[in-house]
Amino acid sequence: MTDGDGQRDGRDGQGDGSPAGQGPRTGYGVAVLAFGPHPDDVELFCGGTLIRIGELGHATGVVDLTRGELASHGTLDERARESEAAGAVLGLAFRDNLGLPDTGLAATPDQLAAVVGALRRRRPEIVLAPWIEDRHPDHAAAGTLVARAVFLAGVRKFAPGAGERFVPRQLLYYAMRHRMTPSFIVDTSAAAARKARAIACYASQILRRGTGGDADPTLISSPRATEAIDVRDRYYGSMIGTSHGEPLRSPNVPGLVDPVRQFRDNPFTEAHALEPLEP
Repeated sequence: MTDGDGQRDGRDGQGDGSPAGQGPRTGYGVAVLAFGPHPDDVELFCGGTLIRIGELGHATGVVDLTRGELASHGTLDERARESEAAGAVLGLAFRDNLGLPDTGLAATPDQLAAVVGALRRRRPEIVLAPWIEDRHPDHAAAGTLVARAVFLAGVRKFAPGAGERFVPRQLLYYAMRHRMTPSFIVDTSAAAARKARAIACYASQILRRGTGGDADPTLISSPRATEAIDVRDRYYGSMIGTSHGEPLRSPNVPGLVDPVRQFRDNPFTEAHALEPLEP
């Protein structure tokens, strides 16, 4: 539960990572809920993290904010089928779509209420949101929209018809096209092949085809697009001494109860890319 300013009051319960609707209403539902501006964004930029979290026994879900109806390629039916297939590859407990306007994401009262409703309904322990800087206006707007909704979901009088107030344990940002200084990097080496299969489900987006509008060049359909995603994951993996990794950033400094246990369980001592010690 939360108090009026959006903070937890310590009575939420511990949560069991079970899919939403199967846990106690006073506790958590899904362990990790990722928000994507469009179908395929989650697969591209934090798909490995979701796969690994699922492999560790935690339930994961996705909320796509839009249906991608203004995409240069693909129909709504194609994109819906592709996102369903990709969700199966990711091993999601559920996948929702809020149907917000493509190219029109903004922290308006109506859109905030829609995202707050999703948070209160699914009750995640951890929320993954796009980083707030990106070349695509919807991507940057989505990060701001979700961050505000995470706060407002805990305000009792905001959108009272959208469910009981609720605050997740933690908001984390995932990087998209813009580089983001991570708070930590998730080792996604074991998930790399499955992530590639999930991305491949979006044939309408990654394969150029046809003539006219279907032949319009897009970044994701460029010849080296999927290779670039893999190279990026390999770069972040090199920062922690693994083959692949995905960066996450916390808006607050993460705390540790047991630093000794943390570094025993997560050694990562063979980094090949290091952050500068001086600016």
